[in-house]
Amino acid sequence: MRPLLTARRMQAACLAAAMLATTCGTGIAAESCMRPAEKSAFDLAALKSELMVTAISCQAEEQYNNFVVRFRSDLQGSEKGINAYFNRTAGKRWQQAHDDYITSLANTQSEDGLKQGVDFCGKNMTLLTGVLALKDSKDLTSYATGQKLVQAIDVVECPPPPEKKAKPAAKPASVPPATTPATTPATTPAK
Repeated sequence: MRPLLTARRMQAACLAAAMLATTCGTGIAAESCMRPAEKSAFDLAALKSELMVTAISCQAEEQYNNFVVRFRSDLQGSEKGINAYFNRTAGKRWQQAHDDYITSLANTQSEDGLKQGVDFCGKNMTLLTGVLALKDSKDLTSYATGQKLVQAIDVVECPPPPEKKAKPAAKPASVPPATTPATTPATTPAK
């Protein structure tokens, strides 16, 4: 089986992302609150990106590839959630907004890694080890949400919709009181 991500491919991808960001700008769609599933998707995308940057910087391609293979369906689901968000917020430009976000995310996380200097690999290899220790994919989203990961945009969950007030129950139609037939005095036949 061919490796999913070699050091050379990872470096080329990051270099291309950096070049795109500096020549094209980020152009990310206007930020809008996210539905719960969208927020989870963005949390997972940030984790994946952080792990990719870690793999490049810390020569951990094999561990990163194991992560991608093990959680492939979750990562694909995350992409669908991100697509849903950008479809909703960027309309016809959703693909460009999505691409801009992914590029900006990788750049932002790379810059953060540079600021951390020699501490970067120690901190982030722990992140990679932690994700590989998860029992199953059900734990992945909560793991991603629980990390303090750098994002390229503000990830704010939409408030729950206000509860709809129940309409007052319709009053039952008034039923006229039961009437008893009026009794008429008996008439005695005339003699």
